[in-house]
Amino acid sequence: MSPSAQEADQAGKVVVVTGGGTGIGRATARAFHEDGARVLIVGRSEAPLKESAEGRGGIRWLTADVHSPQAPERIVSAALREFGRIDVLVNNAAVAGFASLEHLDRATVEAQMGTNLIAPLFLTQRALDALEATRGTVVNVGSAGALGHRAWPESSVYGMAKTALDFLTRTWAVELAPRGIRCVGIAPGVVDTGVGVRAGMSPAAYDTFLAQMAERIPAGRVGRPEDIAWWIVQLTRPEAGYANGAVLAVDGALSVT
Repeated sequence: MSPSAQEADQAGKVVVVTGGGTGIGRATARAFHEDGARVLIVGRSEAPLKESAEGRGGIRWLTADVHSPQAPERIVSAALREFGRIDVLVNNAAVAGFASLEHLDRATVEAQMGTNLIAPLFLTQRALDALEATRGTVVNVGSAGALGHRAWPESSVYGMAKTALDFLTRTWAVELAPRGIRCVGIAPGVVDTGVGVRAGMSPAAYDTFLAQMAERIPAGRVGRPEDIAWWIVQLTRPEAGYANGAVLAVDGALSVT
């Protein structure tokens, strides 16, 4: 397919991306914008959202904590007010933390589960009518670390939420198919998004972690946000219309070693 034909696939579409201020969310918003879509990005902090949208007139931004009870209404209403429709919802916002079982506290667990699992559930629920009107697609961003029978010491809560999100992807695919809505998942591997630093690692420790993981990954490197964004865009194209309920690992083959 020619680049111009590919662009036509996304031209006129409206995409909502949570966690759009950094990392995978920023790369995804920009990838959709480059393909002709209009995009609403959502995040808790204004400055990174503005940076994601800078110089891109088709990207709008909204500050919101996706876990707040008011967030689903605010986000969907903002998208419909700005653009009049929703074709794609990318549930990408996430928070991470590192702690073994004996050191977990309720506030940390509730914060991670709230953002990583409860927020996409209720945002998707609120967006259903808009997605049905466009025969749209929901993309849930999980984690390759939560696939299969692997353990994930000190990331049990994050992994628990992402495993549950994959289950929602499969279940929603079946539930929503009669309404013309698809639901697919992306399971990124180790991607250099800075998330480790935001979760409490020092920059030096995070760099060491990335270097160590690059040696373990069969592809020979850690991922870039653009690696994941490309696949998210592809899964929303008309040609991907028969993919439903699938969770695609994009991790340099680490999860199959």
